[in-house]
Amino acid sequence: MSSLNFIGGEKGGVGKSVLSRLLAQYFIDKGIAFTGFDTDRSHTSFARFYADYASPVVVDSFEGLDEVVSEFEHLDPGHVGAHALTGDLAPLNPAARPVPRVIVDLAAQTAAPLARWIHESNLLEVMRELGVKVNFWHVADAGQDTIDLLDRLLSSYGEGAQVIVVKNYGRGSDFSALEASAPMRRALAQNARVIALGGLNEASMGKIDRQNASFWGAVHQRGPNSLGMLDRQRVRSWLNTSYTALDSLSL
Repeated sequence: MSSLNFIGGEKGGVGKSVLSRLLAQYFIDKGIAFTGFDTDRSHTSFARFYADYASPVVVDSFEGLDEVVSEFEHLDPGHVGAHALTGDLAPLNPAARPVPRVIVDLAAQTAAPLARWIHESNLLEVMRELGVKVNFWHVADAGQDTIDLLDRLLSSYGEGAQVIVVKNYGRGSDFSALEASAPMRRALAQNARVIALGGLNEASMGKIDRQNASFWGAVHQRGPNSLGMLDRQRVRSWLNTSYTALDSLSL
């Protein structure tokens, strides 16, 4: 199934870009084609680490956000285009292209313009008609803000989208308040999925960031600035555990 994946959480520093990079590497290792977009103007870490797959996009304009769904254009039965060989205008064949998946790494404080674009464009209904699953990934730390923002996310989209709550143990260790909260009960009642993401050793992650390396590069590259043997093993183990969690979502 085609999917549109908004990696959010609204709050800064909860690990949204790390999850975007992880999901990108997961798709790459599974041989799943995808396109990525990075909305963070100040860091663009998703586009920096996965430059062959992700590009910056302006989130505060409808024109910029429209780029995010351009990958699904050929799924529209009413879309007309030219055949490559004949030049004839005819409806494009959706089977002629890979099933599109899109990852959007949302910067902090982007919820308002994103919600306005989604509602005014009737995006959820359009995607449903095209057979595209819309996933809202709520990346959570262990703070109260995470609970409040989950409640806001559910209020914004109701049951029209799939919510995936990611308990990021790289940003906290006690998620009992989130698990016992009314927003979490509401999310589960709306068939939200919940996964746990373990934390990668901070020093190892720092070395990866200084290298501007993908997670694949962190594990496989050799050289004077590459990770050492044990760092590589820690990254490999973290990826394996994280992939098990993502496997449970049947992406």
